[in-house]
Amino acid sequence: MLIAGFPAGVWGTNCYVVAPAAGEECVIIDPGHQAARGVEETLQKHRLKPVAVVLTHGHIDHVASVVPVCGAHDVPAWIHPADRYMMSDPEKALGRSIGMPLMGELTVGEPDDVHELTDGARLELAGLELTVAHAPGHTKGSVTFRLPEAADVPPVFFSGDLLFAGSIGRTDLPGGDMDEMLASLARVCLPLDDSTVVLSGHGPQTTIGRERATNPYLREVAAGPGSPAAPRRGM
Repeated sequence: MLIAGFPAGVWGTNCYVVAPAAGEECVIIDPGHQAARGVEETLQKHRLKPVAVVLTHGHIDHVASVVPVCGAHDVPAWIHPADRYMMSDPEKALGRSIGMPLMGELTVGEPDDVHELTDGARLELAGLELTVAHAPGHTKGSVTFRLPEAADVPPVFFSGDLLFAGSIGRTDLPGGDMDEMLASLARVCLPLDDSTVVLSGHGPQTTIGRERATNPYLREVAAGPGSPAAPRRGM
């Protein structure tokens, strides 16, 4: 398994390129602000051919480079229907203007080919099997992607902005909801094996086991109703 990731743009959003091995087809996850160059460098370095772009949610820091990346390689983008509007109207998704100078650097809109994600779907792309879980809370259309355990790697969980090392995604933007976030953490994250590697939308990698033991939000939902509330602050 080959997973190459790098933080992109002013928001430091993690973009991932995933393939069975070097020299094969690949999937690109969350090509955000100024990610196109890093994507191309990664593809050249590992001799990879993209077959799709898949998106954990529609915020501009995760989708800003979707149009140029999809266009350069003539591949589709996959996104949950509840977040699809954000590709064409990113400011509405943030509830405020993100600033004209920054907007001038972005290619806003949809790529030519867009497919919609559903909860529980299994995407067979580039020789990989990505299991989709709808995980609202950060946005209404947030999803995660899970790769099964392989010979050389434990299970891998692309959590988007649902779960970070030590924290969770913010819930104060349009479509965000703390109750939905906690429900998604309980339904999507808690059942995963402790060995599962978490590759999130921002920050360093972690594991489900580490987060189960130390993340105040996972500890809260694991304890169940009536437990002391965790400090409700997202990133």
